[in-house]
Amino acid sequence: MAPISDSGTATHPQKPVGMVRWLHPAQLLRTGLDALVAAVFGARADHRLIEAVVRPQEPYFDYSNETLPEGDFWLDYVADTGDGWDSTYTVARLLALPELQLPVRGQPRVGTHDTKRGRVLVFGGDGVYPGASREAYEERLVQPYEAAMRRSNAPSPDLFMIPGNHDWYDGLSAFMRLFCANRWIAGRRTRQSRSYFALKLPRQWWLVGTDVQLNSDIDVPQVEYFRQVAEHMGPDDRVILCNAEPAWIFAATQRRKGSYLENNLEYLQEKVLGRRISIFLAGDLHHYRRHEDAAGRQKITAGGGGAFLHPTHAPEAHVLRDGYKLEKSFPDERTSRALARKNLWLIRYSPLFGLMTGALYLLLALAAYAEVGALGVSRLSEVVMAVANSMVSRPWTMVLGMATIGGLIGLADSAFGKWRWLAGTLHGVAHILAAFFVAWGGTYLAVSGMNICPELTPDGLGCTGGWAHLAGKFLMSSALTFLGGFLVGPFVMGLYLWLSVNVFGAHSNEAFISLALPDWKNFLRLHIDGEGRLTVYPVGIERVPRKWKRVHAGPYAPAYEPDDPKATPPSLIEPPIRL
Repeated sequence: MAPISDSGTATHPQKPVGMVRWLHPAQLLRTGLDALVAAVFGARADHRLIEAVVRPQEPYFDYSNETLPEGDFWLDYVADTGDGWDSTYTVARLLALPELQLPVRGQPRVGTHDTKRGRVLVFGGDGVYPGASREAYEERLVQPYEAAMRRSNAPSPDLFMIPGNHDWYDGLSAFMRLFCANRWIAGRRTRQSRSYFALKLPRQWWLVGTDVQLNSDIDVPQVEYFRQVAEHMGPDDRVILCNAEPAWIFAATQRRKGSYLENNLEYLQEKVLGRRISIFLAGDLHHYRRHEDAAGRQKITAGGGGAFLHPTHAPEAHVLRDGYKLEKSFPDERTSRALARKNLWLIRYSPLFGLMTGALYLLLALAAYAEVGALGVSRLSEVVMAVANSMVSRPWTMVLGMATIGGLIGLADSAFGKWRWLAGTLHGVAHILAAFFVAWGGTYLAVSGMNICPELTPDGLGCTGGWAHLAGKFLMSSALTFLGGFLVGPFVMGLYLWLSVNVFGAHSNEAFISLALPDWKNFLRLHIDGEGRLTVYPVGIERVPRKWKRVHAGPYAPAYEPDDPKATPPSLIEPPIRL
């Protein structure tokens, strides 16, 4: 990438990071290892128990008297940040601006709504991707936010964060150093000393941030902490509950009841907070979805801080178990389904994924190799018989084929239910058939098209042109098979993902990590007025800028401004939600 241009011409910031390419072979390996280590750690250790002993924390952080002259209080909420520069900085820049005038999306004649930067910024989990480390936080989260605002005027905003599963991948070590050490980040002061907290807000409002540690149970010290917080609440106080994951959506799509995460929310609501919760906020799913019940209580998923987009049509959750109904999605479900079709061009979005399918197709071809280079399409039956005979004489060929199918059955999403084995089997068979035709085509092109070793010796083991011609045929047919697998394999995978997510509601995560879409970002701006009414402003950006120009506005303002005519300005996803 080119360095910063001081002339103001359009450019990217120096050494910007792109979106995480989850299907890159090396990244797949690293992610798998991180998830394995995190799962083992989470089952055998709980960092929250240690922090409860060695890190004392105030019963709550009091903002109840910190209102503007007109009696207003503003708070910002953003989740799932720290992916590519363009998406993360776009949101960070908007959060840094002192004011935003926002029209309602699709309603330009209604006018704009004036909003102010929050006195508090709450990160709702998953602050960095693909996994937590000091370097990853610095590169993918701190640098974009510092570029948006390095300093702030008094009273400077405060910063709080709850950890998500990606923050737990290093056992919360980097998280604690960054967010629980009373330091300054991007003109904001961190105040918490544990991974959970409570904020007393003006007009009898509270914000509670929980830590459920890799979908585990809430630890005893955390329960006791929130019990103490509840003792300071009055009977008419109301709560904004922030959780790292939207348990309400997962519960609506699972047949089993009583998951840890769902029980955590029910326990806090029924036993600790006494049904004071008016708004549930969560990230983890990288989109905006709002559910509302008959009493006007809200469950909002707002995970659009910078990470790749998740679909809004899967998992489907139009009505939740407790009667909450879906009111708004961003993007809408029709657009979400259209975006899923991009998987048919998977190689464009994850080009190096073809290395894996190319290698697989080549292995399958070598395992069942037969002399079919001189047989064209009209002799398909002879090709099939030749390959079948080759497989019978090489039992390990069947082992490789069954391993391919078995691996893809294991990959199949549990959302398929009892049909998971069938989905995985069909996916595996599709790749094996594709490998068959790719290998046959490659061998035919090498032998009949390029005239490499067109005639074999009488014993069938050599080439009339000598061993050099035989080696040339082997190398060329192998290269063409690998190339075919590189191109065709991602299409087969993309077709499988597209059908899975759009027809069966399965693989909603895999079908969109494959695309690494930086657009359709969102965050929430919350306002408490002098009468105690809470208004939620859901801010959305349909297309983030890809080009930026440097400005010299000083440390109190963003260092880069958009210079991309295709980018869309921020707007409200829907009219303000008032409670």
